Parts: sequence; structure tokens; C-alpha cells
Amino acid sequence: MTNWQQTLRDSALRDIPSLLTYLELPPDILSVHKTASFPFVTTQSFANRMEKGNPKDPLLLQVLPQVAEQRYTPDYTTDPLAEHAINPLPGLLHRYPGRVLLIATGTCPINCRYCFRRHFPYADNPLKDTQLTAIYDYIAKDTTIHEVILSGGEPLLLPDTRLAAITQQLEKIPHLERLRIHTRFPIVLTERIEDDLLTWLRETRFQTSIVLHSNHPNELDETVQQALQRLGTVTTLLNQSVFLTGINDDVDILVQLSERLFACGVLPYYIHAFDRVQGAQHFEVPQDKACHIMNNLRARLPGYLVPRFVQTLPNAQAKMPMMLTSQ
Repeated sequence: MTNWQQTLRDSALRDIPSLLTYLELPPDILSVHKTASFPFVTTQSFANRMEKGNPKDPLLLQVLPQVAEQRYTPDYTTDPLAEHAINPLPGLLHRYPGRVLLIATGTCPINCRYCFRRHFPYADNPLKDTQLTAIYDYIAKDTTIHEVILSGGEPLLLPDTRLAAITQQLEKIPHLERLRIHTRFPIVLTERIEDDLLTWLRETRFQTSIVLHSNHPNELDETVQQALQRLGTVTTLLNQSVFLTGINDDVDILVQLSERLFACGVLPYYIHAFDRVQGAQHFEVPQDKACHIMNNLRARLPGYLVPRFVQTLPNAQAKMPMMLTSQ
């Protein structure tokens, strides 16, 4: 077991009462923080950045189950992006021209309560050797595919040896040029950024990028900054966020987030309109409010620090930009 795996095993928090005790929050609030599905899990390092005594801490709200998750809401679905229709093989999603996505794992070091894949059928999409062989053949036959995306779940839960083995097989496909990794790991457990990971990224023939997921500047402490700056020596770092009520639906917070990301060597990339997944409807920011915030963000930041405000639509050929008004 590697150091990061040991740290993750030892620091995983799956007990909500213990988290509330650590945060000096009254245990009686637990009655409104129960849900029958989508289990709670976070890391101690992420919890360390939460403000003690604050039940509305923006990091806490991202991981703490809410009673609102149990409400059924019309127009919300368990498959908001219609991924069942773009799942040609177990473990493979093919939505957009030129790129495919591999579901590397079905688990994460933290369970974000707003996750659009909280109902995804991971059990039907294992990434074992048999499935991988079929995926390699699928990619090899389609010469229009130039990029592979590792996602999940959390792709960096795979050991570096496993990641390297998958990459080596992909490298044999001549028309593949790029490898992208969607991960929250460097934010929630910096110990994952170790030498073997950097070596793998440095030695692959692919042009690589890592797309992080940070929603609030408080997630990016000095330890995270150091890890990201180290990671940035071997790959391109981008960030995508999601508009979330009570967490980042405020222009001051998003200004701080963009500036903090850039200080860490990360370029703000996307901010997503909320994907209407059943069980997370209480996070959705109304579109007019989000557009107003984005207009103010454009007025306060240089263009390269303003993330593109986009929406994923099931039948679109690309992320769709959300229209903003001139001011």
C-alpha cells in the first residue's frame, strides 16, 4: 500500500456524527442531515478547511447529506445528461466527436452531494481487462478520436501502475494525441501528488491535461497550492466549477476563486449551469441570477480568469455557452 492509499484509508470520514463533533456543531442538526441513498464520505484534510461552528460552511454543504435530497422534484432525473444513450460499451462514454470518456472507477474520496452521476450504474460499467480490450478496439477503429478522458468516480483512485498500463495500451493507437484526467483528488487529498504519478505523466507520449474541480476559494489552502504547483510542472492544469446555491452564488467568492486558482497555477476553465439530477435540486442557482453574477465577474476580472459559463445538453455536439447580456 502506497503512502497516499494509507492516508486515504486512515483519513476517510464516513461517520457524520464524528464530523459534526469535530466541527463543534450540535448533534441535533443530524436529524435533518440523513438520506437513504448516496452515502456520505469525505477526507479529514477537506474537513480541516471547514469553519468550526458554522453549519453553513461552503465546504461542509458540498458533502453533508440534506433532508432535501429525499424530495422528488419534477423535471429532475436520475440521468440528467442522458448518459445511457452514449454508453456503447461498459466503461465507455462517447458523447462528443473526437473524444471518449472512460469511467475509471465508481468511487470517490469524497461524495459531492450535487454530483450529476450520483445515480450512475457503475456496477454495469466495470473497467476490467476484458472491458478495456473492447474499449481499445473501439477507439482503434474510429480514427476521428484524438483524445481520451479518464473520469469516474475518481480516476486517480487507480494505482499509478494501473494508470500507466492503461496509458501504454492507449499509446499504441496512433491517432490518439491527448489524455485528459478529471479529478478532485489534488483538492481533497494532496498526498496523491507523489513522484510515481508525476513520472507517469512526464513519460507518456500524450499531451496531457488535468481538469480539477474546485468550487470555493477556501478549498485551496497552502498545502493544495504546493501540490498543484508541483503537478503543474508536468501537465496543464484547468479547473471546472458548478454554480451552487449557498456555496458560490456570489461574485466576490468567484473572483476570489479565480484569483486563488491562478496563484496555484490553474486556469479557470468552465463554470457549469447545474445539471438537474434528482436529489440535488436544492443546489440549483436560477439562470437569471447566475447570468447576473457572470456579467459582474467579467467586469472585475481579466478575460483569462473568467471561466466559460456553459451547460451540458444531452443532444448537443459540445458544451453550450450560456448567453450573457451586455452591460
